[in-house]
Amino acid sequence: MSEAASTRTSPALLASLAPLLHSWLPAQRWFAGKGSPVTGFTLDLATELLPVRGSGGPGLLHLLLRVHQPDRPPRAEGDCYQLLIGTRPTLPPALAPALIGHAAQGPLAGLTLYEGTHDPRLAGLLLERLRTPGTLGPLRFERFDGSAPVPRDLPARPLGAEQSNSSLVYGDSYILKIFRRLHPGANPDLELPLALARAGCRRVPTPVAWYRSAAPEPFTLGVLQPFLPGSRDGWVLALDALAAGRSFRAEARELGRVTAEVHTALADALPVVKLSGPQSERLAAGMTDRLEAAARAVPALGPYAPRLRTAFEAVSALGRRGRIWAAQRVHGDLHLGQILRGPVDTPWSVIDFEGEPASPLTERCLPQPAVRDVAGMLRSFDYAARTHRPWNPAWAEACRDAYCAGYAEAAGCDPREEPELLRAYETDKAVYEAVYEARHRPDWLPVPMAAIERLASVG
Repeated sequence: MSEAASTRTSPALLASLAPLLHSWLPAQRWFAGKGSPVTGFTLDLATELLPVRGSGGPGLLHLLLRVHQPDRPPRAEGDCYQLLIGTRPTLPPALAPALIGHAAQGPLAGLTLYEGTHDPRLAGLLLERLRTPGTLGPLRFERFDGSAPVPRDLPARPLGAEQSNSSLVYGDSYILKIFRRLHPGANPDLELPLALARAGCRRVPTPVAWYRSAAPEPFTLGVLQPFLPGSRDGWVLALDALAAGRSFRAEARELGRVTAEVHTALADALPVVKLSGPQSERLAAGMTDRLEAAARAVPALGPYAPRLRTAFEAVSALGRRGRIWAAQRVHGDLHLGQILRGPVDTPWSVIDFEGEPASPLTERCLPQPAVRDVAGMLRSFDYAARTHRPWNPAWAEACRDAYCAGYAEAAGCDPREEPELLRAYETDKAVYEAVYEARHRPDWLPVPMAAIERLASVG
């Protein structure tokens, strides 16, 4: 490999990479296939963003790599990952934590491979590509019409807090989210902020630039957005209020208004559909299926399952009696950590419209009742309250009431006026949380279980 933008998917290149990736890839936080052995790879695309041979400096190899595991079909959605592999003859000490390994064979033999996003020089190259629209091999770099020019040579640093993606911060001006696990089609974390920007909604940072691949499948690969320096998310602010013994009602009320503003803008910008009887029954059936699977995985759910199931049966029954609900594009994973606020008196900003990364992209892009987002935020207030010792359920209840009141002020309708649908979505979310906590954070299982007990007693 010798020239920039060359594209290779040869067996020889994969032979150079595979021995190192077998051990490195499953250890990455964003790798979704943990717990299942990697049996092989398919290299869908390999593009040199910076030559890996001949310059004496670092090279940068962009890969779309499909990972094969025994419990997934060979080309199932979600098995394709975006990798940015740096190459150097030797690795400087400052980059030692980014080491992948030393290639022993094939076209990369003799080179040291490492995570390229940790190298400021290679991270700067990505920004340079995004500054100017155009193509580089199969990669396409695009800009938002009317956005201000992006300055050159902004210092880059990785943001270490994310799980399912990687982010690079440039100066104090921009943040580049790099999607790791890829799904064909338009990623909602680009699609929805673009739609909101074009609709004039100022609650969501406007994408500045992005890049995609056209082949072998259309993937959204990364989005550059304004960085909000000094901002803190709603989760941190809520915990601060709890620790200080302060009410969070005013903030919760404003968050309700913000959510409603975003929902209204999305409904204006994108199609709204109606969920009639058959759709309502399918919605309820999906929730019931998830409950049954969760009860098998988390024994503590078992005693509550019959009463929880009534929440979903109520939605199905209303649908059969002719009840129709509006469905639209929504955030899909709304909680306190997805809303940022800068210094005092600055407005709230909503971020991360990707939805639940574990769900198929086709599912995340479906219109859904707006109350789904409301339920996610209500569950987040419960989570915040449970971090406090002693547990403060009255604090959470006050926040829940204020949030719904704020939503009603901005939307003209109170989500509590649809109690069956709200209960169903809250229950579905709490069931999901119980499975997650049982698998990953058993000490946190009492948090969703407290909600399960409360929701099972309704009706």
